[in-house]
Amino acid sequence: MRLLRVLRAVHWYLRELTGESAYDHYVQRHRNHGGGAPLLTRREFERQRARRRDDQPGIRCC
Repeated sequence: MRLLRVLRAVHWYLRELTGESAYDHYVQRHRNHGGGAPLLTRREFERQRARRRDDQPGIRCC
């Protein structure tokens, strides 16, 4: 049981660290505060996210 809990925590941490959970967070925010806007598909969300990263590079090495 304890090992399973540790593995789940590591899995959660890695998803948060890599940004893989960003779409899940978006869906949750949309459900809570979406207004009348349609929900983006995961593909649309990732394209928009990549566009934002390219437009606002911030601190990146390359």
